Order: sequence, then structure tokens, then C-alpha cells
Amino acid sequence: MYIFIIVAVVIFTFYFITIQNSLVSLKNQVQKSWANIDIILKQRFDEIPQLIEIINQYLQHEKNILNQVIEARSLYGKARNEGEKIKANQQLSNAISGIVAIGENYPDLKSNNNFVQLQKRISELEEGLAHRRETYNDSVTNFNTMIEQFPSSVVAGMLNYKTKELFEVSASEKIRPSLKTNV
Repeated sequence: MYIFIIVAVVIFTFYFITIQNSLVSLKNQVQKSWANIDIILKQRFDEIPQLIEIINQYLQHEKNILNQVIEARSLYGKARNEGEKIKANQQLSNAISGIVAIGENYPDLKSNNNFVQLQKRISELEEGLAHRRETYNDSVTNFNTMIEQFPSSVVAGMLNYKTKELFEVSASEKIRPSLKTNV
């Protein structure tokens, strides 16, 4: 009888450890995926002042769009967690699409090498962000599935694991004009 109890405890302990290790692995994958996104968000954040400076040289009456970009950039700079950064990213992406529209409307600005280079750089960052967002969402989905499925949900509950938020694209990001240039 004692042997049966000991064997059951050993099996349960082994199973618990296996599930916990899987959860830790998935949690770390989510964190790594987010860190990869955060790198691109930071790079884009750092490019915005240069873009604004170039546009300011050409435009004085498009202040509303520039103010939206500045405000969205500031919101991202203040963001402290994934949810806040996701929300700030959506606002910044919307504001950047306004800058692209400005570039399309002003031939002098569109022909400025610095503007074209920054526009291309931001386009590259947006593409990288889209790829990393997909990887992040895959990681989050795997993690969320693991902590919601039985019996791993029992272990996840004991370890206080919570579901993570997906990095979804806002409706305006889906329809915004391309950042690609015809250079």
C-alpha cells in the first residue's frame, strides 16, 4: 500500500515538474518575442524626431499631424508594460500614416533624400514589426493554450500564471497606406 502511494506521489511530482517546465519555457518564449518587438518599437521611436525635423523644414501648416506624432511618441515613451506599448504603437502607427500622406502631397518633401531615407527606414521597421508581431502572437497563443488546458491549467493556477494579451493590429493600421517609396 505504501509503495502504491509513494509511486503515485512520484508520478504526480514528475508530472507537475514537467508541466511547470513547459509553462516556464512558453513564458520565456513570450518574453523573448516581446523583447524582439520592443527593439523595433524603440528603433521606430528613435527615428520619429528626425522625420519630424525634416517635415518641419517644409511645412508649417501641417502642425496637427505633427502634433499627433509627437503625442503618440510621447505616449510610447511613457508606456511601461506590454498592453500600454501595444496601445501606444497603434496610435503611433496611425500618426505615421498621416506623415506618409504629407509626403505624398508635397513633391519637394518627397524628393528630399533625408525624408526618403527615413521613410524607407520606417517602412523597414514596420515590416519587421509585422513579422515579430506574428511570432509574438504565436508564442502568446501557445502560452495561453497551455495555461487554459486541463491538467496544465491546474498547475498554471497554482503558479498564478495569467493569460497574455495578443498584439493585434487596429483597423486603421490594416487599411493605412503603404510606407513604401517609389525610389
